[in-house]
Amino acid sequence: MGIFGRKNDSTATITADVNPELAALTGDYSIDPSHSSLGFTARHAMVTNVKGAFLDFEGSLQLDGSNPAASTASIDVKMDSIDTGAADRDGHLKSADFFDAETFPAMSFRSTSAETRGGDDYRIHGDLTIKGITKPVAIDLEFNGSATDPFGNERVGFEGKAEILRSDWGLTWNAALETGGVLVSDKIKLNFDISAIKK
Repeated sequence: MGIFGRKNDSTATITADVNPELAALTGDYSIDPSHSSLGFTARHAMVTNVKGAFLDFEGSLQLDGSNPAASTASIDVKMDSIDTGAADRDGHLKSADFFDAETFPAMSFRSTSAETRGGDDYRIHGDLTIKGITKPVAIDLEFNGSATDPFGNERVGFEGKAEILRSDWGLTWNAALETGGVLVSDKIKLNFDISAIKK
């Protein structure tokens, strides 16, 4: 997923050699949700981390080994699939205080450019849309390899991480703590494990 960019995007850059294994995987791929995960971590009450995930999503990759910057990636996530392990907290996150999932049922990511960073490391740039607001994000990715599974599917795998400020997307709800600080951090860490199958 690290070599994805928008086709004919003159801003795309390549700063290092592409992994030969990845370069050979030209083609269209579908993300396999049952073997992938989209997670996040937020600081709670200034002292601990709360982790969560989105359980319902779909996406596609188009890898172009001969011209990595011409590759593309897209993903769509259903907001009511958020799961933090606590029903009350999940309900609050789906409410108008946060994601307003009834009004904005999905968030999306569309790649815009990419750069290779040596070895198996890449950085993908793209547009993240939440609650109707679109902002750029950069995701650091590691190519985990490719394999043919027992059912004959050609798979590729990636791990990714990024940090965003939720306030950039209008997610500003918070509560002050008596000891100072706030209940929920503005900074959110995103993490991805992606398995994609060649079409």
